[in-house]
Amino acid sequence: MGMLTGGQLVGRMLKKEGVRHIFTLSGLHVAPIYAGCVEEGIQVIDTRHEQAAAHAADAYARVTRGVGVAVVTAGPGVTDALTGVANAHAASSPMILLGGAAPIFNQSRGSLQEMEQVDLFHRISKWSDRIPTPELVPSYLAKAFRVALSGRPGPVFLELAWDVLCNGVDEDSLQLPRSYRTDARQAPDPRKVDEAMALLKTAERPAIIAGSSVYWDGAWDALRHFAETAQIPVYLNGAGRGCLPASHPLFFQHTRKDALSGADLVFVIGTPFDFRLNYGAEPTFSAESKIVQVDIDPTEVGRNRAVDVGIIADSHSALTAFADASPRVKRDAFLSQLREREQKKLRELEQWTKDDSVPIHHYRLAKEMSDVANGPGQDPVFIADGGNWVAMAAKVIELRNPGRWLDPGPLGCLGVGAPFALASKVLHPERTHWIIQGDGSFGLNGMDFETALRFKLPMVCVVGNDAAWGQIRIPQVQMFGEEKSPGTRLAPTRYDKVVEAFGGHGEFVTEPAQIRPALERALASGSVACVNVMLDPEAPVKAGAMGYAV
Repeated sequence: MGMLTGGQLVGRMLKKEGVRHIFTLSGLHVAPIYAGCVEEGIQVIDTRHEQAAAHAADAYARVTRGVGVAVVTAGPGVTDALTGVANAHAASSPMILLGGAAPIFNQSRGSLQEMEQVDLFHRISKWSDRIPTPELVPSYLAKAFRVALSGRPGPVFLELAWDVLCNGVDEDSLQLPRSYRTDARQAPDPRKVDEAMALLKTAERPAIIAGSSVYWDGAWDALRHFAETAQIPVYLNGAGRGCLPASHPLFFQHTRKDALSGADLVFVIGTPFDFRLNYGAEPTFSAESKIVQVDIDPTEVGRNRAVDVGIIADSHSALTAFADASPRVKRDAFLSQLREREQKKLRELEQWTKDDSVPIHHYRLAKEMSDVANGPGQDPVFIADGGNWVAMAAKVIELRNPGRWLDPGPLGCLGVGAPFALASKVLHPERTHWIIQGDGSFGLNGMDFETALRFKLPMVCVVGNDAAWGQIRIPQVQMFGEEKSPGTRLAPTRYDKVVEAFGGHGEFVTEPAQIRPALERALASGSVACVNVMLDPEAPVKAGAMGYAV
């Protein structure tokens, strides 16, 4: 039948896995991959920076709950993508980065953009290797997909030299791998389920904190079933946000510290005891609280906090087992008291969401955005890319469905806004996309709003502009004073004009009454829109809202 190049084999393997888009920045080292993808009907989306390409592949994996793929050229192309891979690793996102390299016959001779690449990724990926021959492209990619998706998901890096991509393989002698990975679930140990239910039977004030694995494992219905059966309040973090709709009577948001610190039993489902949970320590958790921890990764169970029952399982299997074995109880008094505290916290928050002061308060902007985004017939996706503005908006934004909240994850990487939105919008053009953008983070990958316009992917970027790196500046000034806090201020830049220059729609907002009309015009524009809103730099201190988004 003829010869197939390494680049064509890459395209065939990606198509076999259902990959419909790759993200890249053009480079001749990887041009054969582009040709192979075009032949297989895979769309090539070229960004303005390799970091953005890696971030977009990360988001593609999150939205599909599959694998996202970025392709970058050798040397600086690979190093530019390094941060995106590190972010995917911290967030357990199964992306594959394919990096070009000089031809094998010229390596170690000083070829263009030649450098050691594979070793860069050993500590921030699940697997990093180079494909030595075109014949091995299919088997290496099969392993890459298997490794990225197995156990705790994560990124993989593969290096492909120019001649590996260009040289041919006899098509008649080659068969693509088949049945090379499994989607089997990891069921929990029945003994451990019994131990967890024994604790639940005597618990009076239980709570659930559920994280990203609930989303990745498609476990939102199992979570709801278990919570409803056992009448347990649910708190969500990471990609778990939206796995229980804001309207559900067992969803709580503003009393997390109260509930976790006062709980006699906490189910920690698919989220680690990291900084977002204060490492499992007081005052976030009581030292007397019993802990049931569920994680697919055995090394996470008991890390930073002793647990009473540790269960190694995927979230779907564990929550299904809990729901089937749970006693049916009523906790009306307990839930009523917790709901009263929730409403009190909400009323305190609402005073700021109605604030008419100038400069604009973060909570006021967040509430207006949430109301417009969740208008009739809308199915919004929110992409979080910033510091204080994101942390405060997260307390106000209403999420109705799983997979509608995309944030960097525990690495706290800035610059994901436009790239994440690109990937999500290309997969779900029917959904509206709202980027909660800090004015600092806009500068990292803001050029990729041009990419969104080029590919006709409408989205609304709401820049919370305090003319500073606010989340850093406020505590730095408090600790060291104004004179010893350099590098924390920014100019009050007209980011709306930047997007207008690309050909998009811009709005500039300085007063609260202007917010909603500007947001509505931005959405109605059907284009890439930037709503640049001047915020009060002191609002986080006034509202007692300093801290990182969880």
